[in-house]
Amino acid sequence: MNEIKVINRLLLDEVTGRARTSPRLRMNCNFHATLDDPVNRLLNAMEPGTYLRPHRHRNPDRDEIFLLLRGRVAILIFDDAGRVTDATVLDPRQGCYGGEIRAGVWHGLLVLETESVIYEVKQGPFAPLSPENMAPWAPPADDAGAVARYLDGLHEVVEALNV
Repeated sequence: MNEIKVINRLLLDEVTGRARTSPRLRMNCNFHATLDDPVNRLLNAMEPGTYLRPHRHRNPDRDEIFLLLRGRVAILIFDDAGRVTDATVLDPRQGCYGGEIRAGVWHGLLVLETESVIYEVKQGPFAPLSPENMAPWAPPADDAGAVARYLDGLHEVVEALNV
């Protein structure tokens, strides 16, 4: 049995390849053995155009940590009305590697570069987000037109903030 779970270019390329062919333009690679593990750890390979609806982790309260292994991704923080109140662009080439989001904070990710891969850590066990944790001011994932317009607006916000 291998005692070390290695994260290398080969694994990132494999997960990225699966993300590119996924309808959602993203793919997970879980490191936790089961969804019931007390700590969920995973790679999340994402391509531009993927939609991660803004959300929060409340009831149960869970902090979330993102470490960007490659690519470029913006972390966005929103107020209760859906206005961006903070944004950070993760880019390991520029010395910005990750971020931690406190429980209950509205947040989302915007993928800015192809082949972006984050390592994500949050408390388990895994539980799908309940409706009250999904941003009511952001479009549902199944409304492709609204999602495209929403993502365009987020890109404009990130550009205007010059982050």
